[in-house]
Amino acid sequence: MEIVKGKHIGVYGIVIKNNKIALITKSRGGYKGKLDLPGGGMEFGESAFETLSRELMEEAGIVVNKADLFEIGTKTIKWQMDENTIEDLYHIGILYNVTDFSNELKQEGDGIDSLGANWYPIDSLEKDNLTPFARLAIEKYNK
Repeated sequence: MEIVKGKHIGVYGIVIKNNKIALITKSRGGYKGKLDLPGGGMEFGESAFETLSRELMEEAGIVVNKADLFEIGTKTIKWQMDENTIEDLYHIGILYNVTDFSNELKQEGDGIDSLGANWYPIDSLEKDNLTPFARLAIEKYNK
């Protein structure tokens, strides 16, 4: 079994409306099946805000009008990429609190990383069903 080291820098949005948070269901990777903040990896030359805007539109259909830096978190995870490879991933997350947004939530998947987005009541989510950055956002938001 081969172990490969990886690094991923992602930008994620905390979008809350009527005490519900917008989350996507992950379709692949180490967090497959978990609820996650909409967002994803930075493309070459993008600013964090540009990544946030692009990813929230792709995954959730949300247009970001205003967002403030909320937290920068890190997490390591080991997951089986295929039958012969385990990835030891260092995941860096830049989280934004999206304070002004428009458009309705897109519930269909993006065909890449998301099975679709939905609104979830903040106070009734199971921690075991959340990715680490979604859990961090909700715990810190509820303080």
